[in-house]
Amino acid sequence: MIDLVEKNKEYILDIIAQGYEGEGIAKIDNTFPVFIEGALVGEKVKVKIVKSKKSFAYGKLVEVMEQSKERCAPECGIYKKCGGCKLQHSTYKEQLKFKHERVKDCISKIGKLDESLVKFPLGMEEPWRYRNKVQLPIGLVNGELKIGFFAPRSHEIIDMESCLIQDEIADKVVELTRSWIIKNNIKPYNIDGQYDESGILRHIMIRRGFTTNEVMVVIVTNGRELPHKEEFINLMVNNIPGIKSIIQNINSKPTNVILGLESLTLWGSETICDYIGQFKYNISPLSFFQVNPIQTEVLYGKTLEYANLSGNETVFDAYCGTGSITLFLSQKAKEVYGVEIIPQAIENAKINAVENNVNNAHFYVGESEVVIPDLINQGIKADVVVVDPPRKGCDKKLLDAITDIDAKRIVYVSCDPSTLARDLAILEENGYKTMEVQPVDMFPHTARTEAVVKLTKRDEPLKIVKFEHLEEERKAEAFAKGKKRGRRPQKYGKY
Repeated sequence: MIDLVEKNKEYILDIIAQGYEGEGIAKIDNTFPVFIEGALVGEKVKVKIVKSKKSFAYGKLVEVMEQSKERCAPECGIYKKCGGCKLQHSTYKEQLKFKHERVKDCISKIGKLDESLVKFPLGMEEPWRYRNKVQLPIGLVNGELKIGFFAPRSHEIIDMESCLIQDEIADKVVELTRSWIIKNNIKPYNIDGQYDESGILRHIMIRRGFTTNEVMVVIVTNGRELPHKEEFINLMVNNIPGIKSIIQNINSKPTNVILGLESLTLWGSETICDYIGQFKYNISPLSFFQVNPIQTEVLYGKTLEYANLSGNETVFDAYCGTGSITLFLSQKAKEVYGVEIIPQAIENAKINAVENNVNNAHFYVGESEVVIPDLINQGIKADVVVVDPPRKGCDKKLLDAITDIDAKRIVYVSCDPSTLARDLAILEENGYKTMEVQPVDMFPHTARTEAVVKLTKRDEPLKIVKFEHLEEERKAEAFAKGKKRGRRPQKYGKY
């Protein structure tokens, strides 16, 4: 098989499928897969092989010889360099179709469930300018100032004047910041991809409340020194509509982490506020807040629908974060108990509850798989359990703890279809039935998708096959993920 594919050789190939990152997949001799970024299903393409492995290869798109009707011209001028919106060459309708197939594939192959359970994704009417937050590195490249995003898998800053998925006010802030830096010759911390301890400026961050129109600008510095501070403040105050907060964040550590722990308010308020549905949230520089508030309301609305609350239920919200889903659930629940391992998030959750006059939400710090059994031992029994885990999915101990609760319904909010499918298989084995899977497009023009799942308790537990089969079936996904980072495909551990 190795002899089939030669590095640096060009091939003409038919694209027959899309990988988990949206890349086109072709097969040489109908057996050997080649992953080609930027290619669409149904296209005939000329490809140059850039890397060849024993069982697959990566190709660079040289020419589209027969074009898909769903191909469109990317609207962003730095689309190919940036790599953030890797699906811009596809119509939005086709993007939603890809995400639908992605979730169905995981549900059927990994979860061993009927793909008909997966509904078509809930997309956006206007899939542009949807992000309320942007963080941009500042640096010098060959002596020239750059403010933009890092290129994929590098510290090379791709200069940016406008980003079509960020709020327009961010473009204006970047323009003003750039002129201020050049005029005053302020030295960045990033010089040609390396940290320079004598440099001052690290990042510029912009947050905007879509409902309130309040704007926060955060300048991240290497230490407390910030020359020409008053000029920067005046530029923002006089030119940015809705400006409410100007913050200096201090981060002196040689790290890729963007924000430090210390923030100084240079002008205005320490926070801005925004709404999701009827609930108000105070947002600080370090606060977590969903970056697409329009689709967040759709996601939370579907979560509330699947919870099917009448007002008499007790609800456990595992991985509750700053309590945003918890507050949504509190509208129709008797009592809601939110659990989160990060203490700062729980403090924010408590503040959010007070700000919104919510009295039936209670928050606990700790691991859900530990705290929830403790709550049960205290006589607190949940009728409904909601989980919203990170990308790695739920801890096996938590899934077992949920099963022991014997709740009537589980609502699973997921940001990764593969770990979602894995966890659904376990919950199915433990006596729950997957009723419906609803993808929600939170990040248009990217390969990422989220989903909300409704599960109900079976009358009798259903024992299904164990999970040894998952290893082989997820290798293709591991390839798709691992290849983008230039490393060997990751191994997925068994429970």
